[in-house]
Amino acid sequence: MSPTTELLTTKEAVAGTQAPAAAKKSGGCGCSSTSSTEPSLDEKLKQRIEKHPCYSEEAHHHYARMHVAVAPACNIQCNYCNRKYDCANESRPGVVSELLTPEEAAHKVLVVASKIPQMTVLGIAGPGDPLANPEKTFRTFELIADKAPDIKLCLSTNGLMLTEHVDKIKQLNVDHVTITINMVDPEVGTKIYPWVHYKRKRYRGIEGVKILHEKQMEGLQALREADILCKVNSVMIPGINDEHLVEVDKVIRDNGAFLHNIMPLISAPEHGTYFGLNGQRGPTPKELKALQDNCSGNMKMMRHCRQCRADAVGLLGEDRSQEFTKESFLEMTPEYDIEKRQEVHAQIAKVREEQKAAKDARIAAKKAANTPKILVAVATKGGGMVNQHFGHAREFQIFEVDGTQAKFVGHRKVDQYCQGGFGEEESLDGMLKMLEDCKAVLVSKIGHCPQESLQKAGIEPVEAYDLIDKVALEFYQKWISANG
Repeated sequence: MSPTTELLTTKEAVAGTQAPAAAKKSGGCGCSSTSSTEPSLDEKLKQRIEKHPCYSEEAHHHYARMHVAVAPACNIQCNYCNRKYDCANESRPGVVSELLTPEEAAHKVLVVASKIPQMTVLGIAGPGDPLANPEKTFRTFELIADKAPDIKLCLSTNGLMLTEHVDKIKQLNVDHVTITINMVDPEVGTKIYPWVHYKRKRYRGIEGVKILHEKQMEGLQALREADILCKVNSVMIPGINDEHLVEVDKVIRDNGAFLHNIMPLISAPEHGTYFGLNGQRGPTPKELKALQDNCSGNMKMMRHCRQCRADAVGLLGEDRSQEFTKESFLEMTPEYDIEKRQEVHAQIAKVREEQKAAKDARIAAKKAANTPKILVAVATKGGGMVNQHFGHAREFQIFEVDGTQAKFVGHRKVDQYCQGGFGEEESLDGMLKMLEDCKAVLVSKIGHCPQESLQKAGIEPVEAYDLIDKVALEFYQKWISANG
């Protein structure tokens, strides 16, 4: 199915139904446990994020992003990081299949933008740190801005060299910058960062962490002064910074961060990281959600991050990078057509407007009060739709549902169930454990065996092909009737 066909299918499903992504009512970091309201965005700010799938939860259902791996060097060492090159089998930051030159990267962007017109954002996130490779990073941005002016540019950095390059970032119209900030107390940082390389000198222990902390805070303020939107990523490391991240949230809010993204530590021995080899565990989904819910500060919380590879391509939650290997994309002639891309974007905008209008009308009519909340899991390929087979899902999006809305609260990665007859029981056991707090799983199709196993575990399988919001709320009404 072509991208345009998928969009038309989504549009047709809108008529007479609800929208898939409800506006957040809760306060703080988008937490359901609080009663204060999240600050509304002015129209100018909405326009800046409306097509950025990382900065807008609603946009991530419709728009794609890509990363280009032009920045191999890094100037700090993180205990959770092992930069791997020529690696196609892992999906986590710092991993890439191929390193590119700026010229190769620009060519790849034009090819992908031709093939995936929903691609609106180009990011540089490694596999090292973009600002430890400033010449390659900025040359890439210059080439892309010249050939594809409608694509948003963004970068992710540890912040060590941010203040030295913020003027150049502003000059190139890079409007979105992500800083990874895992601590505001250097004592905590010594358990995360063994060394920092700054001004041609390597600093170990707390001396290096103090430098990193100081430069991160200066960089955050510099972005605010330059009117560049800043998202802060924080890696949740149980027993090290999990409780401390509440303080991190307060500090970054006070220093102008727009969005906070608390991510789970990815830690396994086969990754070869210090934490992985030493048995440091990552948080459970429940622990992650509890921290996100309980974080303080009146700012937006990102819950849809997929911790992408440094060469990721496609919608969040999918990785099409293997379709665009260097061997293949260098043989392709870009067919970049800004007018055709704008037509696709206009279609998406129309669908989103119709979904929002339907949702607003439903909420105004219902206004359910004090209804209990439940979690449901959704298999989706995007578009705000329940449109994926249970056996093909590599992740489930998690929605919190009450009598009025279905609110996205996170995602959970799983091993794919359909594996050609091998390992399916083991993968199903993992799925059941991952979804144990959900009342239902919404899928386009599901086989008899997994359907039975889910029901035995108290999770209702629901087959549908429609908007997430509509299917979730219909299930909720049935659940209330049976359990009210």
